[in-house]
This record gives sequence, C-alpha cells and structure tokens, in this order.
Amino acid sequence: MAFQAPSIGAWYFDRDSEQAFEVVALDEEQGTVEVQYLDGAIGEFDLETWLQLPLTPTAPPEDSDIAFEMSQEDRWRDDTHKPDSWDNPINQIEPDLFSGYDDY
Repeated sequence: MAFQAPSIGAWYFDRDSEQAFEVVALDEEQGTVEVQYLDGAIGEFDLETWLQLPLTPTAPPEDSDIAFEMSQEDRWRDDTHKPDSWDNPINQIEPDLFSGYDDY
C-alpha cells in the first residue's frame, strides 16, 4: 500500500468500502481530511486513518457533479440574456463613503 498524500480536488477509490470520493478540504491544524462521496455524503478522516486506508488514485467519474444534484444542462447553460439594469450608467457610480452621521 503506497502513501497517497491528500490533495484537494483529487479523486480516490477506497478498496475496503468500494467507494470513490473527492477530497474537498484539508485542515492541517486539526489534522483532518474532508471528503465527499458521489451520493453527496460528507466524510472526514484524521491523518492517521488516512495513512492506513487502502486508496488508489482514480479519475473523476464522468458525472462528478452528481453529488451537487446538477445536471449537464445546468452546468453548461449559457445565459446570454443580460438584464437592462446591468448597462445602466448609474450602476458605475461609486457612492461616497465616509464615517460620521447623516445630516438631517
């Protein structure tokens, strides 16, 4: 069993549980690795446990965003419609910010 250093965004296959997961967070202060499985479940391992897991790096699944319940259509939708208010020149004016009280 070779050491697999956790890396955010990397996918691993756990041969014991026969599940693939993605590393989504590392907490070096706490010594934990947070992972997300394909069904959306979140798991956490301490580094000691991580070192003992029978992991193999794996490619992301074809539909790796399934845990976020996003369809292919949602991910690649091209929203070309832009509200008119985005082109309003008043939106480009920055307000004067100052500390104090408003005059009444």
